[in-house]
Amino acid sequence: MKFKENEKIVLIGDSITDAGRMSDPEQLGDGYFRLIRDYYLAKYPHMNLNFVNKGIGGNRVIDLLHRWEQDVISLNPDWVSISIGINDVWRQLDSPNIDQIYPEQFIAIYSKLLTNLNESTDSKIILMEPTIIEEDIDSKGNQLLIPYVKGVKQLAIEFDAFLIPTHDAFVQYLQSNSSYNLTTDGVHMNSIGNMLMKNTWIEAME
Repeated sequence: MKFKENEKIVLIGDSITDAGRMSDPEQLGDGYFRLIRDYYLAKYPHMNLNFVNKGIGGNRVIDLLHRWEQDVISLNPDWVSISIGINDVWRQLDSPNIDQIYPEQFIAIYSKLLTNLNESTDSKIILMEPTIIEEDIDSKGNQLLIPYVKGVKQLAIEFDAFLIPTHDAFVQYLQSNSSYNLTTDGVHMNSIGNMLMKNTWIEAME
C-alpha cells in the first residue's frame, strides 16, 4: 500500500466525487469517495488515514483553478486525487455556444494546477481518467471525451503522477455487454458505477 500512517488524502472533482456530500453530516457523500474511505478505515484502522472530499457538482477544470488555494493548497495534503473533465465535455453538448474549454485549454489549465501543487506542497498526485458520457462507447459525448482522457494520461506522465484508469475500466465494462447499468443518467454513478470506480482506484493504489 502506498499510503503511510496519519496521511491526509484530498479527493477533488465534480458531482461524481461530491455525490451529495453537502447534505451529508459527515461531508462524505454516498459515492465512490465514501467507498474508498470506508475500505481503508476498515482494512487499515491503525493507520489513521484522513480522507477529505472536495467535490462540487458542475465543476470543470477552470472551477478547480478558482478554488485550488482554498480547497487544496491550504490543506497541505499528503496526497491529492483529481477527477475532472466530464463537465468540460458535457458543456459542449448542453450549451454549445457558451464558454467552452476544449482539450488544449483543459490540459493547459490542468497543468497549471499541478505545477502549483508541486511548487506549494509536497503532495503526491493521483489523476483519475474522466469516466463516460452515456453508456454507449460510440456516443458523441464519449467521442468528444477521448482527447481529454488522453490529456490526463499525458499529464500523469509529465508530473510523475499515479494514474487511475477509470475511463479504461468503464469502457471495458461496456464492452462486456453486461445487462447492468453503471449510471443513473449516463454520467452520475449508481452503486455499481461507484463500486467500479472504487475498485479501480484501490487496485491502482494498493
